[in-house]
Amino acid sequence: MEASSFSKVAVLVDPNTREHCLSKIEEALPKGTAVLEIPDGELEKTLETCKKIWAFLLEEKFDRKGLLINLGGGVIGDMGGFCAATYKRGISFLQVPTTLLSQVDASVGGKLGVDFLGVKNIVGVFRDPETVIIDPDFLSTLTKRELISGFAEVIKHALIASPDQCKDFFEKGDLEDIHWEKTIIESVSIKRDIVEKDLYEQADRKKLNFGHTVGHAIETQLLNSSEPLLHGEAVAWGMMVESVLSQKTGLEKKDLEIIMAYLKRTFSPKPLDLNLDDLIKIMENDKKNEGGQINFTMLSKPGISLINQTASQDEIRKAILRVNSFLAS
Repeated sequence: MEASSFSKVAVLVDPNTREHCLSKIEEALPKGTAVLEIPDGELEKTLETCKKIWAFLLEEKFDRKGLLINLGGGVIGDMGGFCAATYKRGISFLQVPTTLLSQVDASVGGKLGVDFLGVKNIVGVFRDPETVIIDPDFLSTLTKRELISGFAEVIKHALIASPDQCKDFFEKGDLEDIHWEKTIIESVSIKRDIVEKDLYEQADRKKLNFGHTVGHAIETQLLNSSEPLLHGEAVAWGMMVESVLSQKTGLEKKDLEIIMAYLKRTFSPKPLDLNLDDLIKIMENDKKNEGGQINFTMLSKPGISLINQTASQDEIRKAILRVNSFLAS
């Protein structure tokens, strides 16, 4: 892919990626490349911010042969890709994920979108970028908290589809022992293989939602609180709850104990003061639900998952309370 084949090129950044990451790709950008900076964070992932991106593309006179390069984490990739896919019915875009979370998850699979009325990613499209460029060197720009947050998606991929990787992680223990390039390749491969078989999430792609039904609800509820969680932190919490629920699908007690201990040791999640009624209402609005039932992916064993599982509100409440009690002990 040559930049010269596009009529115009622009880069979408946030303050962090402009400061720490833009210089790493500047030499590869064509002369006259425009740069748009938007505020960072999930709170900015809205249609109002999309209006600013679309207005920028109009002001820069982008036609349908333009290219938008999304340099950043999941928010930049999701929103920048969505804006590119909808501007003039679609221009080309390139994903350059700079966080571990976006490298192993958000940039792969063609899901694009924004939050609306407090519901995550409820407005969006499926559209693949021209390509995805993943460079582990970008991980050096992250805080430890951001790195650990991204690792939640790595663990999720292992838990849903790779018994061998689960065993490897459970035995290794510390993030300092992780070989990032190898781990990223393995994690992306798991997601790629699932997505290629089911692009529009009719079947096996639903496996990727493990930890997210509860995790997205927690992330949404705490978004405007004094202590919001990063996406991966909420997903780690969600994986604990959904692992407890997975006893319904045959997850043995010894495997549940191994998973719970590993997640607690790796992510150091805290007990949360959650409004369970509100949390259930948020889950009921999840776009993955069918027939009025809250839809889950559950585990039968570490590395083996089952889609289209349900749980009653009482079971969900009990699982959340059990995780809170476990984390407080």
